[in-house]
Amino acid sequence: MSKAIYIAAVESDSGKSLVSLGLLRMMLTKSSKVGYFRPIINEVKDSTLDDHTNTAINFFNLDIEYEDCYAYKHNEVVELLSEGKADDVIHTVIKKYKKLEAKYDYVLVEGTDFSGEGGFTELDVNLMIAKNLGIPALIVGSGNGKKKKDFVNTMQLTYKSFVRKEVDVIGIIANKIEVDEVDYIQKELEKSFPENIQINVIPRIDFLAYPTVREVLLALEGKVLFGEQFLDNAIGSYSTGAMQLRNYLTRIRENALVVTPGDRADIILGALQANASTNYPKIAGIILTGSLIPEESITKLIKGVQSTVPIISVEGGTFGITNKIGAVKSKIYASHSKKILLSLDTFDTYVNAEGLTNTLTSYHSVKLTPSMFQYNLLQKARAYKKHIVLPEGDDERIITAAARLQLLDIVDLTLLGDRNAIQFKCDQIGLQIDLDKINILNPEDSIHNDAFVETLCEARKHKGMTETIAKDLVSDVSYYGTLMIMNGLADGMVSGAVHTTMHTIKPSLQLIKTKPGVSVVSSVFFMCLSDRVSVMGDCAVNPNPNAEQLAEIAISSAQSAEAFGIEAKIAMLSYSSGSSGKGEEVEKVRKATEIVKKLHPELKIEGPIQYDAAVDMSVAKTKMPDSEVAGQASVLIFPDLNTGNNTYKAIQRETGALAIGPMLQGLNKPVNDLSRGCTVEDIFNTVLLTAIQAHQG
Repeated sequence: MSKAIYIAAVESDSGKSLVSLGLLRMMLTKSSKVGYFRPIINEVKDSTLDDHTNTAINFFNLDIEYEDCYAYKHNEVVELLSEGKADDVIHTVIKKYKKLEAKYDYVLVEGTDFSGEGGFTELDVNLMIAKNLGIPALIVGSGNGKKKKDFVNTMQLTYKSFVRKEVDVIGIIANKIEVDEVDYIQKELEKSFPENIQINVIPRIDFLAYPTVREVLLALEGKVLFGEQFLDNAIGSYSTGAMQLRNYLTRIRENALVVTPGDRADIILGALQANASTNYPKIAGIILTGSLIPEESITKLIKGVQSTVPIISVEGGTFGITNKIGAVKSKIYASHSKKILLSLDTFDTYVNAEGLTNTLTSYHSVKLTPSMFQYNLLQKARAYKKHIVLPEGDDERIITAAARLQLLDIVDLTLLGDRNAIQFKCDQIGLQIDLDKINILNPEDSIHNDAFVETLCEARKHKGMTETIAKDLVSDVSYYGTLMIMNGLADGMVSGAVHTTMHTIKPSLQLIKTKPGVSVVSSVFFMCLSDRVSVMGDCAVNPNPNAEQLAEIAISSAQSAEAFGIEAKIAMLSYSSGSSGKGEEVEKVRKATEIVKKLHPELKIEGPIQYDAAVDMSVAKTKMPDSEVAGQASVLIFPDLNTGNNTYKAIQRETGALAIGPMLQGLNKPVNDLSRGCTVEDIFNTVLLTAIQAHQG
């Protein structure tokens, strides 16, 4: 996994470009394989490139394609979020980021530039993306135009927002701070944040804060009349030349942009002469309003004057144009090497790059969001490309999920059933699926039936299995699918959309059997909540496990969690926390907890513990303040099926959480049972789980 950092701005015009450039160069001193990613770029015209991205790629000559550097344009995200499609945004961002993560040693992720448009704040979007990418953030804020105390409060509130969303913050950068306030801001920020948060303060650098004439030209869509080679002149101030020249000259400031109607030859020539004079400040440029071009005699005079002043003609009245100029903010673009070099020098001077490097290289996150969990499922399953059998081949949901799996080329599939009946069902629901690319077998009349009968007789002969009974059982889809696994024709099976749990797993218990050292087959659900993924067991198989069985379920569930990238912190749930409760059910949980501790002392486990104390840190601090599990449990073990099944369904329905599973654990080969109320999404995800289980063995 590459080392990545997310630069999040508190607001627009924060100066995060300076920080991005500095961090990119810092990363390039550690490795030549550095990637740049901007999840959301600004609007760009056809054939033009995003300034930030273009600057990063070209100045540092990064080995990366422009199209790989972003996921969305600003308006696309606003539209998707307004339609409630935040998950779609996150899944696409994760997919694009993961492509870079796999290729580069370091990746710089630069946050959004927009603020408050479409009802979504920059902070909301930054939090959503940083959290789901699981990378640490560096918060950049601007003190420009703010009172000292207000700025410190803003940085504190922003930091708390990141902490509440469980985004790790490794540094705070206060940018554009007035020189005489730098020491005060440094001390106040250091008092306001934990010691492990790096605090750096960058003073306001006038040249970097000034926009250039080129930026004004682009904003006004003007036409260059003279001095195109001087468009990178920085603008320190601007003023309107509407009064007589003798009065206007007294108002010219250093690096001024002169705004005047195009027919005011006196102001134009006076400004040019002032620029040439040692008695007046330098002029950055002249903007001629009203689409008025100086007459030929004046133009001829201008051409003959040696000048470093660009002159631009624009449409619109002087008042309106002046307001537009005031809204232009300074940017750093690829061709402005002076600004880039000054930015890098400023970063080196005021930011502890070595401290950030050390923090970044040692950073490791165990957080896993639902979106990242689902992305990892899909990528792992695709990489393993296992063969999964779906016994209920004529069910509409099964066929629809199969079509999606085929389209994404994630697994090889076998559908059980009559081919003509399956094709008819596809035609009925208008499903586009190429059945020639899916293996279809009919247990009523299959080329494998004789071999399966022989296998079944051999496996169950100690139970008095006869050939006649075996022939009947082989035609049953659950037995047929299980026998495919036994004979190496499939790696796993998913069923239960139509059949009962017992009908699905009974053949597996008889034929595939349990893994060595496992006496009980159990199940877990991966509950994808809004901000985390919890493993819940047993919610589908064992009605009332005893203490020994409960301990085994906890151990199996912890192993399942770890296998799918979730750090196992086990909560053995009960109606009592700690040693206070009495009663047979509490004692069962207490005994099961002790068994787990004895068999696997390396596991983090707490029990008995109530649900609220297991998942809510504020409750945990009151009830079990010394526990390393309470408040942050990721594996939740219920004392019985009644509690587990009802709890997971209540959470699923009341919170809208996605429940992936149940996934059976303990069998030698993966067989997973669906709920008869399952959706296409449930089937799709369960097939992914099964494929990954098949690879893990």
